[in-house]
Amino acid sequence: MSVFAHLVEQLADLLRPLFGASAAAAAIVLFTALVRLLVHPLSRAAARGQKARTALRPRIAELRRKHAGDPERLQRAVLDLHAQEKVSPLAGCLPGMLQIPAFFLLYHLFSSDTIGGEANGLLGHRLLAAPLGGRWADALQGGLFSGAGLVYLGLFAVVACVAVFSYRLSKRMLAADPPAPSGDAEQVHGMGAVTRVMPFMSFFTLVTVAVVPLAAALYVVTSTTWSVAERAVLYR
Repeated sequence: MSVFAHLVEQLADLLRPLFGASAAAAAIVLFTALVRLLVHPLSRAAARGQKARTALRPRIAELRRKHAGDPERLQRAVLDLHAQEKVSPLAGCLPGMLQIPAFFLLYHLFSSDTIGGEANGLLGHRLLAAPLGGRWADALQGGLFSGAGLVYLGLFAVVACVAVFSYRLSKRMLAADPPAPSGDAEQVHGMGAVTRVMPFMSFFTLVTVAVVPLAAALYVVTSTTWSVAERAVLYR
């Protein structure tokens, strides 16, 4: 964790001429963008996989007619088809799972008073009037429209706009490519329920931003915004 703290400090030093006291916040946004760039090839692969699964729908429908009276055999046949075509029903989850360690690293980094036995100097950094180690509850102590409170209101506004756009994008994608019926691989792995909930996922980001340290909230907001823009491009 101390190595990562040093990386954030170095990025903040590089960005300080442009962002001043908010350089560490800018460094976190830049770090998030770098993580997303590293994961982007997997996101592209997931998009190709989704399109490949859609292309398999007619063949799966034929398997469904063939094994209508034997659900277990149908499931095996569908999974075999996906394996034969090298299409994974869970490939779309991988980009999100790989970002979890980065989020928790930031969470712990800005929740710890000490790093490597020394005082955590990162807790002194701020985004405008809001400390990066603080939470919305801390900002509310100074009032909803205090300097720190306004920072959070700005973040909530960004998240709400992104969430609405993501909701509309997800609904449009689901309309163009409805969830697989019972017997498809997505249903075999319980992905049908995830698909139905997906349009509302971005709204959960509002809760995350409200309860985690501001540094981790910046990661979530940046990553969520990137995800929505990426989906709009890859699934167009």
